[in-house]
Amino acid sequence: MFKFLDYYFDEETTTAIFRYAFSDTIFTERIEFARTEYIINQELLGRALFLCFILIGISYYKAHPTPKVDLGHHKIDAFQSKFFSSVYQEGLSQLAFENYLTREDLAHFTQNSPDESDPIPLNPADYHGILSLQSGGKDSLLVATTLNAKNIDFTPWYCASSDFHPSIIDQLTDKPAIIAKRFIDHRNREKVGGLNGHIPITYINCAIALVQAILNHDSVILTAIGREGNEPHAKIGDMEVNHQWSKTWPAEKALADYVHRYISPNLNIGSPLRGFSELKVAELFAKKCWQDYGHKFSSCNVANYHQRQDNQELKWCGKCAKCANSYLLFAPFVEREELDSLFPNNSLFEEPSLIDDYKGLLGIDDKIKPFECVGEIAELRKAYEMRLADYPALPFTVPASDFDYEKITESQDFTKEL
Repeated sequence: MFKFLDYYFDEETTTAIFRYAFSDTIFTERIEFARTEYIINQELLGRALFLCFILIGISYYKAHPTPKVDLGHHKIDAFQSKFFSSVYQEGLSQLAFENYLTREDLAHFTQNSPDESDPIPLNPADYHGILSLQSGGKDSLLVATTLNAKNIDFTPWYCASSDFHPSIIDQLTDKPAIIAKRFIDHRNREKVGGLNGHIPITYINCAIALVQAILNHDSVILTAIGREGNEPHAKIGDMEVNHQWSKTWPAEKALADYVHRYISPNLNIGSPLRGFSELKVAELFAKKCWQDYGHKFSSCNVANYHQRQDNQELKWCGKCAKCANSYLLFAPFVEREELDSLFPNNSLFEEPSLIDDYKGLLGIDDKIKPFECVGEIAELRKAYEMRLADYPALPFTVPASDFDYEKITESQDFTKEL
């Protein structure tokens, strides 16, 4: 059984330690947060660390999934048990699909405490800053550009799994970006072997950012996620298989609800881009950000975002589904010669190794949509239909689409003000 052991925070070094166990192996993860001069609200911090503790555990649990987990002395109520079960089930749906598991094989958290919810109110005079999660991708750079255009003060933040971070993040404001460093227990994770696969990393980063925001006395944590992730790749019984589960609108609302219930009603977390389609985000980036960041940004995971990877200067591999997706999204708004210049193998519509990826992205020949953070099939068909005249055609027919990429949908109230 997977066990949640304990966690603690060293105030002098602003370092958090989280410990878990499987069989006779103990996993110890360390996170170094940026230093702060503010007085730390220990109760508030402790509640955020507990959320971190449970969510980070999924990085180690995934190796040997079990239906039951051991929380030890840690208490959760009915809402928390449902919330954490959802994270460990829907959040691992891709892992389950790729390893022939079902919902029943994944963690079911059990209530071991009476229902209670007593969040901590905060004084707006003490907690009022904005922490903006940055990656060097189009979405987060669009958020930064929008905040700067509106003269809204914010702190860029990045969670690194190595000694490196995208240098572009240091160029967004006059104040330096702050970096949290995550030290995953690779040695013991490799020692126990087992399964490997995608986890709800957006949720984990949000939980870590929440701790940093509390240390900074920030009250707003901004992610950068458009209207994406709701279209599943497949189904396992009643469970949708979704690589992007923790980026979906229901997941954003659930996390915000948890924060308001168990940490503070005055801490808000969410994305001001939530109401925009991915295609609309690409258009806005092309109009507002391309001149400054067109040759500095990247959304390619292969070239930039693997653990322990040097990603100071962002690149594109030109061979993965994420590159193909980005090429589709920008083809209606960026001239071909300019867009081609980002990739080592030039026009991605003419790259033979990407044909199956394009079929998956565009819903052709029953190819499954790639397990990446990508647009909806109807949206990407619309992007292909809208591509500028100088782009070549793919070697197969793409159905027309009536996708309305200009439509604005739901978002949290506090993000509308931004």
